Amino acid sequence: MLVQVYVDDIIFGSTKNSWCDEFEALMKNRFQMSSMGELTFFLGLQVKQKEDGIFISQDKYVAEILKKFDFLNVKTVSTPIETKFQVTPKTSHLQAMKKIFRYLKGQPKLGLWYPRKSTFDMEAYSDSDYAGANHDRKSTTGGCQFLGKRLISWQCKKQTIVATSTTEAEYVAAASCCGQALWIQNQMLDYGFNFLNTRIYIDNESTICIVKNPVFHPKTKHIEIRHHFIKDAYEKKLI
Repeated sequence: MLVQVYVDDIIFGSTKNSWCDEFEALMKNRFQMSSMGELTFFLGLQVKQKEDGIFISQDKYVAEILKKFDFLNVKTVSTPIETKFQVTPKTSHLQAMKKIFRYLKGQPKLGLWYPRKSTFDMEAYSDSDYAGANHDRKSTTGGCQFLGKRLISWQCKKQTIVATSTTEAEYVAAASCCGQALWIQNQMLDYGFNFLNTRIYIDNESTICIVKNPVFHPKTKHIEIRHHFIKDAYEKKLI
């Protein structure tokens, strides 16, 4: 049986219905609370439970914000999330926000599909652009982690340094992806699952060679120390 708590919202599930009934009765006996029945909505997410899996989406929320900001009748765009202005947004970034709304208008029902039948091994994917930001030439990190065919975590963030090469940008992205994978490993250990030696896919051979080589070279010694922990994770067979 698994129980997830977020402030005063609780969701729980079990392989046995009787355990769920017992847990619900126990909680109601100790706390003043109400039961909403089978999970269909949680923290702004719509949850559709089917025989062959679970589909999570936000089409109701998307419809609400498009109506609120009067974007129901606009031309759509195919570009997804804007990654560059999420930390300190300003008035000048309104155009980027409007572009996001136009994207949502064209893709209101996209969501995450978690199939019931799938392998249960963890793997991760890392990627980066190079010098994609026009004003400061910084690169963008991208990464995602899967349990079998189920996407459970993802990242898209502008890097804090100016990479001097495609390899360096990919290396920084790989370190970020590795950090998230290690965190998931620790979380899954609490549930009794061991995902050590997680496979991370990187589309840059030079980056892979740097990770596997314990020796620092003149072309890599300037990279910030905090990114080099991925070497240690590889040597310990965590990835």
